[in-house]
Amino acid sequence: MITVIPDISLVYQMINFLVLLFVLNLVLYKPIRSVLLERKAKIEGMQKRSEKASSDLIAGEDAYKDGLKQARTEGLKEKETFIEEASQEEKEIIDRINKKAQANLVEIKKQVADETDQARKALEGEVEAYAKAIGEKILRRAC
Repeated sequence: MITVIPDISLVYQMINFLVLLFVLNLVLYKPIRSVLLERKAKIEGMQKRSEKASSDLIAGEDAYKDGLKQARTEGLKEKETFIEEASQEEKEIIDRINKKAQANLVEIKKQVADETDQARKALEGEVEAYAKAIGEKILRRAC
């Protein structure tokens, strides 16, 4: 068995260890811990900004979709309005054309009736002459 006699070197070793521990803490451990803490703070800040950007993106997408949906409904309403206006205008144009055609038809009927009356009057005046001519021709053949 080994026996250790405590002497002054043990005290020197303990002092040396404590000084080394103090120096290492001052030179190595504190800077490393501060760098690690800074890195952790940066990572947490980046995560928070990333989460905020993600939520802003989702909100922006929702707003875009809502705006697009609203624009579609407004567009469809305007389209229906234009179709109704065009249909109404088409009906008005067709009604005007029909009225004009009816007026033209009445005018043409009147003109035909007038021409028929004129032709009848002209023929009535000539009927006697034609009757005489026919009568003479018949009588000439008979004789």
